[in-house]
Amino acid sequence: MAHIGDGPERQRRLLERDTELAAVDALLTDLGTAPAGSAAPGGGLLAFAGPAGLGKTTLLTEVRRRAVARGCKVLYARGGEQEQGVAFHVVRQLVQPFLATATDAEHRALLGSWYDIVAPAMGLIAGSGNGVPDPQGVRDGLDWFATRIAVQQAPLVVMLDDAHWADAESLAWLTGFAPRVIELPMLLVVAYRPDELPVDAAPFAGLAERHGSHPFDLAPLTPGAVGRLVRDTLGEEADDGFCRETWAVTGGNPFETVELAAKVADRGLKPQSAHIAELRELASAVKGSGLVDRLERLGTSAVRFAWSAAVLGSEASRSLAASVGGLGEAESAQAVTRLREARILALPSPDAPDDDRLEFFHPLVATAVYRAIPAAFRVAMHGQAAAIVSGAGLGVTTTARHLLEMHPESDPWAVRELRKAAREYLRSGAPEAARRCLTRALREPPALDERADVLFELGCSALLTEPATTVNHLRAALDEPVLDPALREAIVYRLAQALGHSDRMAEAAETVAEAARGATDARTRLRMQAEQFMWNAFRADEQDSPARSRRLARLAEHLKGRGLAERYILGLRAWDAMVRGEPAATALHYAEEALGDGLSWTDDEWGFEVPVVVALTFMYCDQPGRAEELFTKGIAECESNGWRGAHLSFGFTLLGYIRHRRGRLEEAETLVRAGLRVADRVGHQVPAQYFAIGILIEILLARGRTQDARALSAKYGYGNVVPSAVVYPDSQTVHSELLLALGRRREAEQQLVQVGRRLEPRGMRNPAWCPWRLHLARATDDPERARELATEGVELARRFGTQSAIGQALHAKAAVTEGTERLRLLAEAVEHLERSPAGYDLASALVDHGVALRRAGLRQQAGEQLHRGLEGAAQCGADALAARAREELDATGLWPLRLSTAAEESLTAQERKVAEWAAHGWSHARIAEELGAQAPIVTRLLSDIYRKVGSDHAGLARLLGREPGAD
Repeated sequence: MAHIGDGPERQRRLLERDTELAAVDALLTDLGTAPAGSAAPGGGLLAFAGPAGLGKTTLLTEVRRRAVARGCKVLYARGGEQEQGVAFHVVRQLVQPFLATATDAEHRALLGSWYDIVAPAMGLIAGSGNGVPDPQGVRDGLDWFATRIAVQQAPLVVMLDDAHWADAESLAWLTGFAPRVIELPMLLVVAYRPDELPVDAAPFAGLAERHGSHPFDLAPLTPGAVGRLVRDTLGEEADDGFCRETWAVTGGNPFETVELAAKVADRGLKPQSAHIAELRELASAVKGSGLVDRLERLGTSAVRFAWSAAVLGSEASRSLAASVGGLGEAESAQAVTRLREARILALPSPDAPDDDRLEFFHPLVATAVYRAIPAAFRVAMHGQAAAIVSGAGLGVTTTARHLLEMHPESDPWAVRELRKAAREYLRSGAPEAARRCLTRALREPPALDERADVLFELGCSALLTEPATTVNHLRAALDEPVLDPALREAIVYRLAQALGHSDRMAEAAETVAEAARGATDARTRLRMQAEQFMWNAFRADEQDSPARSRRLARLAEHLKGRGLAERYILGLRAWDAMVRGEPAATALHYAEEALGDGLSWTDDEWGFEVPVVVALTFMYCDQPGRAEELFTKGIAECESNGWRGAHLSFGFTLLGYIRHRRGRLEEAETLVRAGLRVADRVGHQVPAQYFAIGILIEILLARGRTQDARALSAKYGYGNVVPSAVVYPDSQTVHSELLLALGRRREAEQQLVQVGRRLEPRGMRNPAWCPWRLHLARATDDPERARELATEGVELARRFGTQSAIGQALHAKAAVTEGTERLRLLAEAVEHLERSPAGYDLASALVDHGVALRRAGLRQQAGEQLHRGLEGAAQCGADALAARAREELDATGLWPLRLSTAAEESLTAQERKVAEWAAHGWSHARIAEELGAQAPIVTRLLSDIYRKVGSDHAGLARLLGREPGAD
């Protein structure tokens, strides 16, 4: 770690920085004091910006001194020009004080459950059996660690110098974490050159301004301040003319002023106006070519040593630099002495005078020395450095940094080291750094029998960031003449995955179909068939879906669930049966067969799509409790493996959708908003974002917050999204619901017709999955067509056979029916929904039934249904529905004396007893007789039971022992 304050920073006076230091003092004071109304001190963010040499490091040195004087723990890191491509270089400097002297057991205790996710990024070794975390998972783990340290070590000051040279991975983490510091006892101080920030660091540059303060743009010193520096070095005899000329030739740059004054002292030049000409000559030697000339005058050994130190960068030490430069012990010691006397190398830290590590006097000096190395010689020195640091055990990523600077030489060792570095970077959550290493390995080039492996690894490294590039690399790998069958299978799978995630699902399906046709191994052929079925199932442009469904059904009939390939096919068969509206029992049978002993969400070899659709099959088949169980396990698996990007977003979002289907709208909204936050971090207009927006719109509409739903849709341009895959909720169907809620029926009708044209030819007709017919019945102005659509929806729902699907379809048909038939349909809808776990749909049907009864003059019956509907709406969090029920109850004059609105989720003792009887096949009549109660009481008890355990009667026996509060 760099020694803050080395070189001129320890000698230079802080002039004309009163404003900056006042801000520092104010933030340090606040850091140790809890603000009014808060139990803990708050933190802050401070940024200093300016060109090279304006004293940023000197300022940070003073910040550190003042922080230590106030009892603060200080962490310091510095970006390095040569280390910008070394992932997490800055992070490792910051965490070094906590890890350097600790044992492995202490590391694990410190990082807890995050160890396997963040250990590689911190420079620690994680178990070889762990998967590859996504970058967001690593950043989340670093957030957790930084938060913990801030609390444990409070007050904490974290300082980053030369942030413009920080590695991209550290900068991305810091940019995301920085907004949190105001809530922690932490002061974050950064210094950077704004004109040298990388293009992708723009979010970092705006941090301070976005979070309550402007970065301090350091100004050059005035003539008076420059005169003070000159006189401090040369004595009070320096006249005004000499001092002003010093200011003129240095532009008020503090570094150049101090260097120039030192040169004047070395030359023995009197600081008088008569020597201005000599002053100007000396000024040219302070930097650039003048500095190089000064270095060359020190002799060949000093030059080679300085070049070696510049090539080594932050890992430079006297011993390593001597080895790279080919210098002996005495020769290198003499070179160090000369370089320090010439102010090219910094003096050792006073705290560690015998430290072997080396630093340049100033980053400007390091840059000038590195750029002065002849190009061919610099490449050769990097090659020498690669071998030296590898032999010294400094790690493959340090070795790779030098290999990246070398010319290709067909060196097998270089290829091996670069591949090792890439694997380490992937384990660290740095796929872009891995991609750079593998791209360079490909240029070496690798041996013919290794080339396909390198192309495959390169394609996988770019999957998250550049799926189109991944496709090119993987196709090139498939064209290689030497290709192991197992590697070919892995390449085909990844290629299909990359194509599918790039919305090229037809190509994905054809890729695996071709592999299946050419496979000689039965297991490989079955796996490729599974992948083909999956990508075809999700395609929006599949030409003959019914034929594909028939082939899938025939294949699944003969499978026993032996091995993952068979189970994935069974899972796809379950999903296909569900979306086509085959009897729910069929879909459930195949879903159970597919599950076996569990399906992993984070299996790199198989993907998470099939485990997700299997879980959703249970939800659509009126067993949302089972679906919740599977989603909860899947989310926990994602989090424990550091998969905190799109996978986790889908997990939160779809778990919220399950809660929505159960009528737990408030919980559902919280979960889906969490999913949307994660999706927003992943990227704009990605599938995870579409899912979250669509489901959140549905929830907001159910809660009666139509304008909030409208604003959300407008913010993301949701209505303009054309589905590229067959999923639900798709944008057109959800947007049509919003349009209906806004009274724009004609527009809704047009969109729903398009949905029907997409799904009907494919045989996807289940209204429980995509209720476009039922929505279209509400949207059309043609009463006869509305009744036909609704009637067809009821028939399809009865074919599927779940209580919620039938109840929802009957409710929709009632909405386009008049008179006594409407009353009958609503009563039947309530009857079915009472036997389902769909709490919100039941409450909605009860309210509509109560309204219809009141208008038919059946006041007492209306009041009973409205009362039940109001209770259900309140428990669901459906505020608008509850308000409507209250208004209607007011109109009946039968406002209830007691209203139960608490959504109690545990079964009462009586409910548990009734549930056990029902699970054992007791009839309503027998249960009523045992309880000494009337049949409607039993119906309501069972309805509450179905809602609480998240299942219809068919799944009650299995879930009964798993509900909260079970013995």
